[in-house]
Amino acid sequence: QVHLVESGGGLVQAGGSLRLSCVATGDIFSIKNMGWYREAPGNSRELVAYISSGGSANYGDFVKGRFTISRDNAENTVYLQMNSLKPEDTAVYYCNAEIVVYPNFPVDDYWGRGTQVTVFS
Repeated sequence: QVHLVESGGGLVQAGGSLRLSCVATGDIFSIKNMGWYREAPGNSRELVAYISSGGSANYGDFVKGRFTISRDNAENTVYLQMNSLKPEDTAVYYCNAEIVVYPNFPVDDYWGRGTQVTVFS
């Protein structure tokens, strides 16, 4: 069993910052990309950022330098530092990881249950 557990969401005023964390636990041989997606009411889920095991990061266009993704491979943890938050960043943020549970097994996609981020003006 593999579980992704997010933390760090909450309520913050516009212009403020939050740091999200996600730890992967369970039967894990290796983790490829880890990332964050978000889903606001009435909208489809969209990519916020992802980072490879080697540390290469990619961001959604709306991030525009405000967010930074990082990871600790030894701890199977990914972080998302969010600065200059805007009310339109309000959404449920989901952690995603591409995980191989045993050698020679295929890569599977795993998701956390999400953490709410609410930004008020």
